[in-house]
Amino acid sequence: MKSLLEGLGFTVRGEVNGCDLAAVRGDDLVIVELKRTVNLDLLLQAVDRLRLTDLVYVAVEAPRRARGRRWTQIQHLCRRLGLGLMVVRFTGGGPAAAVLFDPEPWRPRPRSRQRAALLREVARRSGDYNVGGSTRSPLITAYREEALRIAAYLREQGPSAVRTIRAATGVEAAAPILQRNYYGWYERTARGVYRLTPAGEEALRTYAHVVSRLGGRPPA
Repeated sequence: MKSLLEGLGFTVRGEVNGCDLAAVRGDDLVIVELKRTVNLDLLLQAVDRLRLTDLVYVAVEAPRRARGRRWTQIQHLCRRLGLGLMVVRFTGGGPAAAVLFDPEPWRPRPRSRQRAALLREVARRSGDYNVGGSTRSPLITAYREEALRIAAYLREQGPSAVRTIRAATGVEAAAPILQRNYYGWYERTARGVYRLTPAGEEALRTYAHVVSRLGGRPPA
């Protein structure tokens, strides 16, 4: 790390006023905070150093899986915080440091498709049935809610035609939901006619707290 910065013309000193490494070149001040891995303490230290200079880097040992999801998220977080990122690789010739990216202002990229998908999902749900942080129970998505709405109708009315189900429940995607039968809740008895399966009956009992609040058609 020191050799890398000295090669760029910096005067480098370690452990300066609480900073792991400080490098000076003219008016430029670079601060590097080092740890074996990225953790909250490292990020907090680095963000605090931004009060002294805009040129703050975090330096960690290069991960074994450089294309893993967590490493991608770490890089995204560093960029968002305005921090640069360095990695150290330990090879037969000794440690070698490299700069992955320099500090720069965060410029978020708009993700219109994901935003539109999120807004559609919110609009399609009739209520809030999920508890934040819960991992034991499946999430009540708009798709599951619509599938339950169809299942509840079939329990009450018995085998029914797709167009009748769509008109009665207001689920516009009734046909693909029934045909795909992702949860195994339905069974086709004739062309375009479906009935509820034992798995569907069990689902209605499992999600009784949701079914009781669905009522008629979903919200427009």
